[in-house]
Amino acid sequence: MIVTDEGHFQTDELTINMGPQHPSTHGVLRVELLSDGEIVKGAYPDIGYLHRCFEKHSENREYVQAIPFADRMDYVAAMNMELGMCLAIEKLLDHEIPERAQYIRVIVAELNRIASHLLAVGTYCIDIGAFTPFLYAFRDREQILRIFEEICGARLLYNYIRPGGVSRDLSRGMVEKIREFCKYFRPLLEEFSQLVSGNIIFVKRTANIGVVPLDKAISYGFSGPNLRGSGYSWDLRKDMPYCGYEKFDFNVCVGEGENGVIGDSWNRYYVRVKEMLESIKILEQAVEQIPDGLHTAKVPKALKPSGEVYYATECPRGALGYYIVADGTKKAHRIKAKSPCFISTSSIDEMCSGMMLADVVAYLGSIDIVLGEVDR
Repeated sequence: MIVTDEGHFQTDELTINMGPQHPSTHGVLRVELLSDGEIVKGAYPDIGYLHRCFEKHSENREYVQAIPFADRMDYVAAMNMELGMCLAIEKLLDHEIPERAQYIRVIVAELNRIASHLLAVGTYCIDIGAFTPFLYAFRDREQILRIFEEICGARLLYNYIRPGGVSRDLSRGMVEKIREFCKYFRPLLEEFSQLVSGNIIFVKRTANIGVVPLDKAISYGFSGPNLRGSGYSWDLRKDMPYCGYEKFDFNVCVGEGENGVIGDSWNRYYVRVKEMLESIKILEQAVEQIPDGLHTAKVPKALKPSGEVYYATECPRGALGYYIVADGTKKAHRIKAKSPCFISTSSIDEMCSGMMLADVVAYLGSIDIVLGEVDR
């Protein structure tokens, strides 16, 4: 600290490294913070610590062999990662997928959306300083992981959705187990929301913090809960339906400013809470309507599509798209994944500049990034 000729105090700016081992960066993200006391003057994300090499791995494997690499991008929503890639491949092949396989895909995708949002809101609470909701969220997420373990043998990285359908049919009694989970989870989600959403400490830490105006969200290319938290109703499941989502009755959840202002950290959190309820509605309809039939179409053992395609699906963190250039061989000539988390990460500097140091954690948790998808 120095004193100017006019007698005013002037402080030096300090550079602080937040991460890459800081638990509140939700992975190995390093943020270089330039601070003047408690005020952030700049926040520069440094990525690349968790490079999955997804694209080059996928270009050197056959199409079916590349699907496990998609799992490892957003590793807490692996079913959704697989689904988008398989839909892109199927569009190139122009294959018709059995209706039962479509329903199974919707079921596992929505279960994974709930599991992903539970992890997001649970860890967000612990970032803010609340420990009990974290335990509640992981208790309920465990029920979904057990269902996945019975469906495909894995708890986190599934390799379940394949070109043509899914690798195996639902096991005996699984439809009833999913129906029971919906009955179990609906009141507990309400309990979780009552515990957290109106909690005065949580509201003070998140409302009016990290406000992303709608025009800014659109200019950055936000999607998913981060865009809808800023008040814009856009969901690929409604606007560009796939897997038969047009058959289901559900609402697109947007920020409404119940606490704070639309576009702040609280509204991004609350959109995820409301989305879990909508996923329960979809699951309840899916298990009631699921038809009999094949769980996969007959596809060649060696896939040799040709052409190029871009296909995007609504993942828990936003619209994730796959661009594939196929040259008629068993391996893709080029595969590119468009990551919503990468876009969200690019906003950190502008959104965090001018806020308090403690509020950087609140903003980072609210945009819900997974670094495996950021780095790819």
